[in-house]
Amino acid sequence: MRFLALPVLLVLVGILTGCGAAGTGQAPASAMTGQEHTPYQLSDTTLTDTEGRPFSLAEDVDKPLTLVFYGYTSCPDECPLVMSSLAAALTRLDAADRDKVEVVFVTTDPARDSQKVLRKYLDRYGKDFVGLTGDLKDIVTLAESMRLYIGEADRLPSGGYDLGVHDTHVSAVYGGEARVVWSMNTSPKQFADDIHHLLEEVSAA
Repeated sequence: MRFLALPVLLVLVGILTGCGAAGTGQAPASAMTGQEHTPYQLSDTTLTDTEGRPFSLAEDVDKPLTLVFYGYTSCPDECPLVMSSLAAALTRLDAADRDKVEVVFVTTDPARDSQKVLRKYLDRYGKDFVGLTGDLKDIVTLAESMRLYIGEADRLPSGGYDLGVHDTHVSAVYGGEARVVWSMNTSPKQFADDIHHLLEEVSAA
């Protein structure tokens, strides 16, 4: 899955190719594998979840921490790797912490990733994972508010976007802002350790 060249993120991190391994030009937080960056206010764009309900990432998450990943269900390699790592990371959390974390998968191939297709795909990783689809332009708008320039990626035959052959990107969202990014090379243990750190940070805020 080939992520885009992310100009702003390239400026921020100095490195990035592919499915969105993002960084910020700032040193990683000492206690974390992920890189913290200047908070980006999320667009109030409304997409549609797998139950057909409107869902705004800026307004409708009801858990303290949300992990967001852009991808598509027919991606052969990077997407399954990242989703498996996230699912494994959550098994490392105790029940109380697990209940504070939402995982949201936003498709970049809405023509093929219907609500039914998304639900079947996500159920492999977590029955409670949220899947979002909608108009491609709205997906692009939401991504751009997180400094992810999907519209510059390669086009799929379906009209969606193929987001990269190298790194992939997971973003931590809380307080209506994107604040931390991880690459596809992040292990389940590293994700879990960072999630613990972020939950402590959110609780202290």
